[in-house]
Amino acid sequence: MQYETITTDRRLRDFCRELADCPSIAFDTEFVSEHTYRPVLCLVQVAAAGQLAILDPLAVKDMMPFWETIAAPGHETIVHAGRSEVEFCLQAVDRAPAGLFDVQLAAGLTGIEYPAGYSTLVSRVLDVPAKKHETRTDWRRRPLSQRQLDYSIEDVLHLQPLRDALHARLSKLGRIEWLAEEIGTWLAQVQHAVSEDRWRRVSGNSGLDGRSLAIVRELYHWRETEAQRRNQPARRVLRDDLIIELAKRQSADAKRIGAVRGLERGDLAKRVGQLAECIGRALNMPEQQLPRRGPRESMPQLPVLGQFLFAALGSLCRQADLAPNLVGGPGDIRELIAYRTSASRSDRPPPQLARGWRQQFVGRLFDDLLAGAIAVRVGDPESDHPLVLEPVAGGKVALEGVGSQEPGVRRRETARGGRTRGGRQKTGDRRQKSDDKPV
Repeated sequence: MQYETITTDRRLRDFCRELADCPSIAFDTEFVSEHTYRPVLCLVQVAAAGQLAILDPLAVKDMMPFWETIAAPGHETIVHAGRSEVEFCLQAVDRAPAGLFDVQLAAGLTGIEYPAGYSTLVSRVLDVPAKKHETRTDWRRRPLSQRQLDYSIEDVLHLQPLRDALHARLSKLGRIEWLAEEIGTWLAQVQHAVSEDRWRRVSGNSGLDGRSLAIVRELYHWRETEAQRRNQPARRVLRDDLIIELAKRQSADAKRIGAVRGLERGDLAKRVGQLAECIGRALNMPEQQLPRRGPRESMPQLPVLGQFLFAALGSLCRQADLAPNLVGGPGDIRELIAYRTSASRSDRPPPQLARGWRQQFVGRLFDDLLAGAIAVRVGDPESDHPLVLEPVAGGKVALEGVGSQEPGVRRRETARGGRTRGGRQKTGDRRQKSDDKPV
């Protein structure tokens, strides 16, 4: 296996001019994220037009030509679980990679488990044993060994063949547009992740009132500013659980703040005054400026209905060659139920299962299930798909069209309850990209 290692700005510019004419560019990154505010980009591996190259951002002073090339239109960009790759590109040029094709998303839309690690896809789709050796490498160290470089290039070696094989499967299933929709939605989510709403991801904030949420928001923004100043991971500056505890107490008194277990740490003890200022701003904030709590549904039956419909969803997905985890989980189903049964649903956007290809695949069926127009029963307990969905009293419902409008998707034997042929559930590890790659 031959590849080039690029360590100078001049060679990178020449290489990018060569990439500009390539119809597809596959790339991956190696980075370390646990010690700094933002991940440290350590390597970029590229495969295009039969060329393999490793770019060294720690040696190259200006990586901008590469990111400009990746974001420029006119080519397809192939990645695996490419959130980090997209974020690096957005940070560099404020644009996402052009023509994105994520093989992990594509695999989920063809019935392979989601999220599937790179080695899993290489083995299951291409029948090629993947090499995994350097899973704990500190990619910041130089020089890197030949073994480490060889390992890193493996992560792009099979991306183009994976793309071609998965594209063929998607085409057969009639789901090319589904992938385009999914990638578009996913990109919007990644781009939105830098917005003001990120503070809502502080774990444990559910159930807090508006005043406490305002404290969470103020402390979150203080933490981000401080973490960026120190170049440290945000949670190393102030843990989520401490933010939530301070929010619940709703006190700007420095003594009460300092008495919270966990805030006695030297660096935090010195900043109790700053924390008190943040909390004070939230406590003095006018009511109309307080964050609004998300809608809460008082439906005690939601957990039971969610689990029941999730089982039905899993059966439908496996019969239609879709990864259930990609379509949705119990939480998504509960959101759909709450949305369908809420009188105020016009005031909020439709949930995930009521939009796009998910609505086409399963949304209308769930409406019929909730309306009692479709029943679920056990057919053959030994079948790969033991659950049978059938109309009640022969009613005309969405069942006939679910998952069967696209070529290559099997219809279910709903009337007889017999064993569904083929389509055995695919199994394998559930490793995400972060488990396949060192961090």
